[in-house]
Amino acid sequence: MKRMALAVLAVFVAWSVMNFIIHGVILSSSYAATASLWRSMGEMNISVTYLSVLIAAGTFTLIYSLLVAKKGIATGLTYGLLFGVGTGVSMGFGSYAVMPIPLHMAFTWFLGSVIEAAVGGVIVGWIIRE
Repeated sequence: MKRMALAVLAVFVAWSVMNFIIHGVILSSSYAATASLWRSMGEMNISVTYLSVLIAAGTFTLIYSLLVAKKGIATGLTYGLLFGVGTGVSMGFGSYAVMPIPLHMAFTWFLGSVIEAAVGGVIVGWIIRE
């Protein structure tokens, strides 16, 4: 149980840092250029954002812990990459299909999701291993 809690916390921190880099640094000018699509900073609820990342990190870790038989860093990385491609396609290109966002934003969302999940997979594979 300690390893599970540590893994959830570590994935949460890693994903929060990477989200800041992706959305707050890399895509900041793209968000400014498409400001009419987003809530203003004053309307955003950052606590809901962090809660959603925490729930996602918990779910990601639970799936690995409960459903993956052969645990380790390599398996965690594979799990993370597959999870990232699956979520990244819908996050990036699924959003692009229905929202007037630039293609580079969709691609960055996709690639960011893959990288975040891969890092998360390495973390859970390292902390929760045989």
